[in-house]
Amino acid sequence: MGRCHRFQERAFRSFRLVGVTDPNAVGHRVNPTSGPALDRILKRDRLIVAVGLALVVVLAAVYTVMGAGMPMSAITMTQMAIEMPGMMMASTDWTPRYGLLVFLMWWVMMIAMMVPSAAPTVLLYTGLVRKNKNTERPYASVSVFLSGYLIVWGAFSFGATVLQWALVSIGHLSGMMELTKAPVAGMLMMAAGIYQVSSLKQACLRHCQHPLIFFMHNWKSGTYGALRMGMQNGYFCLGCCWVLMALLFVGGVMNLLWIAALALFVGFEKLAVDRPWLTKISSIALIGVGLWIVMAA
Repeated sequence: MGRCHRFQERAFRSFRLVGVTDPNAVGHRVNPTSGPALDRILKRDRLIVAVGLALVVVLAAVYTVMGAGMPMSAITMTQMAIEMPGMMMASTDWTPRYGLLVFLMWWVMMIAMMVPSAAPTVLLYTGLVRKNKNTERPYASVSVFLSGYLIVWGAFSFGATVLQWALVSIGHLSGMMELTKAPVAGMLMMAAGIYQVSSLKQACLRHCQHPLIFFMHNWKSGTYGALRMGMQNGYFCLGCCWVLMALLFVGGVMNLLWIAALALFVGFEKLAVDRPWLTKISSIALIGVGLWIVMAA
């Protein structure tokens, strides 16, 4: 991993020297702006994009905290989970309107949880498209890239909605949106622990931790290219985190403490480059807690 990080730094310096972000763009137009002027433009771009990302996250977080259209706010549900643990509430009857609200709840919650950890990749992409003269509207390209990323999490949210409906239908999910069967919750935690050290998880995590290498191998020009790259990045992120997100069914889908803990861990895991011990420790912890839950049931 150390060699990989050094390779990333050398590659970034090479990109800066030639002013080209597309490995196949040699001979095409490149951005003639250089030196202090380019640095000022890049700082401005990153600031604008960072503020935009922060605004998206804040709006998504507020919508989630307010309850995302559910009968109770997330604050109320979190308080009930703390003061009355194990409380069983009847689930809400599912209608097309309620199903749509659940889907939006999941998608907006994923935006609030996953965009912060994706911010370094989006900011790096912002700098790369500014350096490429072939990109005439860099802000539009960044928006399309982010949209592609969020589309993938929208697909995950649809799957989570279907799973939630299925769990409610068989009586395995309470009105607090948490699993009612302790053995099922324990086995899900153990499965998450095993997945943490799987080869697929590690491969996806490496792509998330080294975004420049991702762009070097997957760069595509144009609006459609930005969308495809955003979706590809989303696929890697999903492959890295989908089981962790499924753990929301264990602690409560609208439990703010559980949501915050998972979001913080995902962000720290992506930033913890060259720290493989983190996933191993989390794997042991998840398997241990899951086993304890199953044995105590």
